Amino acid sequence: MLPTIEWQDGAVVMIDQRKLPAEEAYVRCRTPREVARAIRSMVIRGAPAIGVAAAMGLALGVRRSRAKGSAQLAAEFYKLCELMAATRPTAVNLFWAIEQMKERFAAAVRAGRSPAEIAETLVAAAQQIHDDDVASCKALGAHGAEVVPPAGRVLTHCNAGALATGGYGTALGVVRAAVERGKQVAVFADETRPFFQGARLTAWELLRDGIETTVITDSMAGPLLRDGRIDLVVVGADRVAANGDVANKIGTYTVAVLAREHDVPFYVAAPVSTIDLSTATGADIPIEERSEREVTHVGSKRTAPAGARVWNPAFDVTPGGLIAGIITEQGICRPPFGESLRDACERAGGSAER
Repeated sequence: MLPTIEWQDGAVVMIDQRKLPAEEAYVRCRTPREVARAIRSMVIRGAPAIGVAAAMGLALGVRRSRAKGSAQLAAEFYKLCELMAATRPTAVNLFWAIEQMKERFAAAVRAGRSPAEIAETLVAAAQQIHDDDVASCKALGAHGAEVVPPAGRVLTHCNAGALATGGYGTALGVVRAAVERGKQVAVFADETRPFFQGARLTAWELLRDGIETTVITDSMAGPLLRDGRIDLVVVGADRVAANGDVANKIGTYTVAVLAREHDVPFYVAAPVSTIDLSTATGADIPIEERSEREVTHVGSKRTAPAGARVWNPAFDVTPGGLIAGIITEQGICRPPFGESLRDACERAGGSAER
């Protein structure tokens, strides 16, 4: 399985997604600030993977701490939580993972554990978050495979694969599970401007697995859908609101509107940790805005004239009314989402309210 992120000998090691597909390089983070920088700069990206990285970064910080006593350690730990929380505001898995680590930290302090024991508790907790994420992706992939036709043509947007998670993937987990069942799946991958996650990452992942993949520009999705060359759309998510509105990479809303116009089912694949029942609707989801340079340049080459104004939101919100189903490890949630999402969270053993 593609090693997106791992704990290795007291360091957090992650594949540098900025350099793919040209170079398979790895970044070794030895401090929590290096982990936070890796998240902000998109060395690692994708909501579940960001959550795993933050958890490992917190464990790394406590393990490296020279604090004398639990009070000093707690002060350091909660400052690190603030550092991680400030990296990327839209991906709710980030905040979910931080809360998980806070709970484990508080429990260890209440139990009277030493700083060294607390550190090892958090390392184990972070690794468990990683392993649970992979298991969730495989479970949701198995549910999602049911909606893929025997010879299915699937359109994706952005990268919701192993690179965006602890491993296996969400939207691409659905594809992988369908292929494992013997289905003949062909994927059309939107290149996903301006950061090109579809062209650089989705195509790279799928070709590694021997899955037929065609890269298209974002503006080519409409004609494909119109001409009946797509059977279903499957995308990932960075946050799912209580009413079923979904924040995902910018351009997802456009694909959803096109799919509805051409009667092609549009599915979202996301673990329960991406559901935020405390966010009522998509209008309440904070949308990250990123550097102008991602739009004005391709690599080091400027493609837009100096002085042009730039609007670069990283995400948009797709209304629940455009979504056929939200695929989770607890099954496929269907409208009315207010009920089905809450039921999925309850089956998973948590309210998903933050």
